[in-house]
Amino acid sequence: MATTVIIQQPGAVMGGGTGRWSSGLCDICDDMPVCCCGLFCPFIMPCYVASGYGESCCVGWVPGGMIALRSHMRLSYGIQGTICQDVMMTGCCGTLELCRMAREMRKHNR
Repeated sequence: MATTVIIQQPGAVMGGGTGRWSSGLCDICDDMPVCCCGLFCPFIMPCYVASGYGESCCVGWVPGGMIALRSHMRLSYGIQGTICQDVMMTGCCGTLELCRMAREMRKHNR
């Protein structure tokens, strides 16, 4: 009797994206309303991104909520990355990353 060994598991099917974010982390002025909200009302951005993505506004303020939202956004839009990158980007680059997530969300919802 032959034994079958699986060497590689099938991966998740990505949503037809380019594998990259559509804008850079510091390209905040590519979308002026998002830029202004991020600069002048940074505490509103987590709620804006979460509700715009179809989640409860509270997700933006729950510990780990933005990490989960960024991970889901990456998978939905076909953007490559890892959980570790999601943690680092939301933790270390907070408002800049929220602005990039908002730009990505607006681009895909047009």
